[in-house]
Amino acid sequence: MAPPQNLVLGIESSCDDTGCAILDARGAVLASKVSSQLASHRPYGGVVPEIASREHLRNWPAVSQEALATAGCTLHDVGAVAATRGPGLTGSLLVGLSVGRAIAWGLDRPFYGMHHLEGHVYSPFLREEGPADPVPEQLTALVVSGGHTSMLDVSGSAITSMAETRDDAFGEAFDKVGKRLGLAYPQGPKVDLLAERGDASRLRFNVRGRDELFFSYSGLKTQAVRALEALEAAGTVPAHAVWDDLDAVPAAVCDLAASFRDAAVRQILDRLGRLAARKPLGTLAVSGGAAANRLLRRRLATWAEQRQIPLRLVPLVFSGDNAAMIAFAALRRIANGDPGNGPDDTTVHSRIPFAHA
Repeated sequence: MAPPQNLVLGIESSCDDTGCAILDARGAVLASKVSSQLASHRPYGGVVPEIASREHLRNWPAVSQEALATAGCTLHDVGAVAATRGPGLTGSLLVGLSVGRAIAWGLDRPFYGMHHLEGHVYSPFLREEGPADPVPEQLTALVVSGGHTSMLDVSGSAITSMAETRDDAFGEAFDKVGKRLGLAYPQGPKVDLLAERGDASRLRFNVRGRDELFFSYSGLKTQAVRALEALEAAGTVPAHAVWDDLDAVPAAVCDLAASFRDAAVRQILDRLGRLAARKPLGTLAVSGGAAANRLLRRRLATWAEQRQIPLRLVPLVFSGDNAAMIAFAALRRIANGDPGNGPDDTTVHSRIPFAHA
């Protein structure tokens, strides 16, 4: 058993996943458990904040007990506690942060209130087994998820935002288009699956933008919805159909999904190309729930290889919201001499932007 000071307990509750993880000082993930709320939110087609916060309260005891049992330790063996303080849903954040503060206060352990994206930034260096890989001093981080599309400059312990989305995030646009296509929640992964079956050349959506680095997916979402409306008006697909069986989805809808996904990924690569023309990227670390997108992973690998840019894609098991990434980010703070916030000095914030360069 590792000595107490070598174990960090991580808590993640920024949205609808209740996560608890335990890492040792090497960044090895001894346990990472996540309780999903998909069944609770599916009838509403998306996350309901009040339901999410109540489900966190319900799920935490079982999730934490399972994590401790898997790691083979007790709370008294934990040397530090870290919990997400934002951004996210205020009620959900309050549950996780309150639990983390209470544990730290009761055990007299250091407490770290963590930025959610700080966890994602370093998650590509986690491994399913064994110690985490070293994190370069300089890297470019790309976070793509349901709530975020961000390019961040990481220099040592300093993280600076270089570009964000101005409207819909990458994953958010997939969810909204999927909902209009008649897919059940969560829609984004289903759009990705249908796109694998479709022909992206059947439709060509524009990727707008000038010289800026910012992302924007609202216009692309509108293009996809109008294309669907045209198919419905022509009688090619039923109007406002609901598809419980993905195998029954018409080929035209799969083609639309493929075209939409192609354009969404092209925008990511376009912005990365613009950034690479301005400055050396160093290692490119890609994370977030939408980093599981099949086409994005394939094209990023090709793009980086052609430019001889080192690429770190987050392991799929750590791509969604999880507490292992929160604990790992806290470990990096500990290694840099950060004594922690103190349980009484941390509050939640639904929005915490990184400073822009």
